[in-house]
Amino acid sequence: QVQLVESGGGLVQAGGSLRLSCVASGRSFSGSALGWFRQGPGKEREFAAGINWSGSSSTYADSVKGRFTISRDNAKNTVYLQMNSLKPEDTAVYYCAASRADASGWYARPREYAYWGQGTQVTVSS
Repeated sequence: QVQLVESGGGLVQAGGSLRLSCVASGRSFSGSALGWFRQGPGKEREFAAGINWSGSSSTYADSVKGRFTISRDNAKNTVYLQMNSLKPEDTAVYYCAASRADASGWYARPREYAYWGQGTQVTVSS
């Protein structure tokens, strides 16, 4: 059974940092694109960051560009999201996602991902 489990969320003051991790089990995701999405209170789920299968290419939403960094370790079947200079508007549940194998690049649309984690809460206080 494929499972994605996020960790690393929590409460942080504005300007602080957090590092999210997402461990995949049930199959190897070395050929999959991986991504992070988030859903703030009363908002729709939105794309935050995506990375291709090798980690050589990534993309970010404008709202997080320059502050967030996505990376992956295929040997550990893990994707990370380093979040710096956090703002109150970054408060959300953060979800990791994985595409099916043989991904052609990074993906930014939810429909391009086949597997989802349960989410981890990030709260940024002002």
